[in-house]
Amino acid sequence: MSGTLYILATPIGNLGDITFRAIEILKSVDIIATEDTRQTRKLLNHYKIETLMVSYHEWNEIKRSKELCNQIYKGKSIAVVTDAGTPCISDPGFRIVREAQKQQLKVSPIPGANASLSALCVSGLPSDKFYFEGFLPKKKGRKTRFEFLSSLNTSIVLFESPHRLLKTFKDIHDYMGNRFISLSRELTKKFEEIETKPIEYFIKKYEIKKAKGEFVITIAKKEFKL
Repeated sequence: MSGTLYILATPIGNLGDITFRAIEILKSVDIIATEDTRQTRKLLNHYKIETLMVSYHEWNEIKRSKELCNQIYKGKSIAVVTDAGTPCISDPGFRIVREAQKQQLKVSPIPGANASLSALCVSGLPSDKFYFEGFLPKKKGRKTRFEFLSSLNTSIVLFESPHRLLKTFKDIHDYMGNRFISLSRELTKKFEEIETKPIEYFIKKYEIKKAKGEFVITIAKKEFKL
């Protein structure tokens, strides 16, 4: 009898943001496949979990997906986790799920924290419909993506790194105008910040302030006014 592949969400910052069920699964599976074993070790140590870990990241996921699914076929259960949040959402996970589906193995979601939904629900922007873009292209295809995003009539959620934050603000302004955006920094962590202002405010702010931390940008549709 084959085992189960669990796609398991971990906290995006605060280690308390994990479900009881997720902890039980992490303790009971045979293997935890993780994006960064050093990062996941902090979570496992916090909850006194001693399950074997193996690396599963963008550089080895094609080969590792087949290896892990072969283990599941033989009866082992495996939980896939990422550094933070829900696997497969701008993080590794899709390929092993696809391989498991091909082999008709059982796949089960263990829901939990998600940075994009957390940022959206505290943004003050319309959330009845939204588009998740994740990380924008760094160079090739960036202009095309912004032209597409500017045509949407919904809130838009982006992830961005500190060193590209100001460039992205300026691109939003150039392609989409002075829209309202909500900037969520370090969600659930000690220095959490959430601000919703016109894009010009953030351009001026980060032209003089160095960006630090992890950022989620939620962009309002064109006609939105706070």
